[in-house]
Amino acid sequence: MSVSRLREIPGIGVDIIGDAADAAADPELLRLENLDTDVRPPRRAVEVTRNTLDQDSANSYLPFQGHRGLRAAAAAHVGRIAGRSYDPDTECVSVAGGLNGVLNALLATVEPGAEVVLCDPIYAGLVNRIRLAGGVPRFVAATAGPHGWRVDPQRLAEAIGPRTAAVLAMGPAMPTGLVLGTEHWDALAPALERTGAWLLYDAAMERIRFDGMPVPHPAAHPGLAERTITIGSASKELRLIGWRVGWVLAPREILADIRLVGMANVVCQVGIAQAGVAAALEAPDADQDVARATEIWRGRCAHILDQLGDYPLVAPDGGWSLLLDTAELGLDPETASARLFERGRIAATPMRGWGPSGDRYLRFVFANEPLDRIGDLRSRFAAAF
Repeated sequence: MSVSRLREIPGIGVDIIGDAADAAADPELLRLENLDTDVRPPRRAVEVTRNTLDQDSANSYLPFQGHRGLRAAAAAHVGRIAGRSYDPDTECVSVAGGLNGVLNALLATVEPGAEVVLCDPIYAGLVNRIRLAGGVPRFVAATAGPHGWRVDPQRLAEAIGPRTAAVLAMGPAMPTGLVLGTEHWDALAPALERTGAWLLYDAAMERIRFDGMPVPHPAAHPGLAERTITIGSASKELRLIGWRVGWVLAPREILADIRLVGMANVVCQVGIAQAGVAAALEAPDADQDVARATEIWRGRCAHILDQLGDYPLVAPDGGWSLLLDTAELGLDPETASARLFERGRIAATPMRGWGPSGDRYLRFVFANEPLDRIGDLRSRFAAAF
C-alpha cells in the first residue's frame, strides 16, 4: 500500500462477510452481518419520492447545501429534540448520509495529529474516518455487564486533553447499543469548554432506545449547546437507507467550514430523495413511526437473548445489533464467524479494527431478519460451537 493515510485503515469486515453471503445464494442463510432492515420506510416518504422523480428541479446538483425544505425539516427535527432553535440557512447543511456528515465534520475540526475521543468498542467506519481526516483515535473503554454496556462519565471527560480536537459520541452506539446520558454531558461540558474541543454527536439512532426514555441530546445541555455538532441521517430511524440523505446542525461559524468541506468532498446529496426525507421528518406521526419500528427491533433482540441466554451475549440498550464475546468461548471472532457461517448458516461480522476491545467480539444485526426466521438460532449455534 503506497499511500500512508491508508496504512491504519483495514476496512470494516462487513463487506467481506456480506460478499460471501451474497455468493452463497442460500435462502437458509441468516443475514445478520449488515445494518440493513426489512422494516419498511414511512409510506409518505416513498410516495413523495415517487412523485419527485418527475420533477426537473430534483434532478440537479443545486442547491449544493441541500433543498431548503429538507434543511428546514432537519433543523426543526433536531431543534425539537434538543430544545433549541436552528437557522436552516446558516446552521444546517444536508449531506449524502450520516457518515458523509461525520467525515465532513472531522475534516472541519481536526488538525492532523490531533486526538478524537470515542468509546470502545465502536463502529470501524467511525475510527477509519478519524484516521482518514488525519486524527488520532483515543479510546475510552466501555464495560460489558449483565445489564448492557456502560462507560464511566469521568473517565470519558479525563480523556480530553490539550491535544483533543473533538469527542465523537453516538447514542445508541454502533455496534454496542451503549446509550450516553445527562451524566456524560455533565462531565464533558467543562472539559470541552476548557480545551475548546468540539462534541461531534452522531444521532443516527438516537430514538432507537429500548427503555422508552426521552433522548438526552447534548445540545440541550447549557454547557454544550455551542460546542455540539449534530450529524443525523434518514438511514436508520426512518429506514431510508438507499436515499443517502443526512444533515449536519452546528453553530454558524463551524457550519460554514463544514459546508466548505462538503463542496470539496461529495458536493451534494441525492436530489430526488430529499423531499421524501423531509416529508418523513415532518409527518405528524413521525415519533410514533420510529417507536413502532423500534418495538419490532426490540422484540427481535429480546428473542435472540432468550434463545441464547447461556452464551456470552451483551444486551444492547438500543440500536440494531448485539455482540457475542467469542473470547469467552475460547475463539477469536474470525474463527467464530467462520464456524457460524459454515455450520450454522449464519452470517455475522467479526469486529477486528472496531476499537481495541473489538478484537474479541462478533456482531449480530437483528434488524433484518423476522422472528420466524430466527426461531432456530439455538440449534444453529449448537451446530457451530
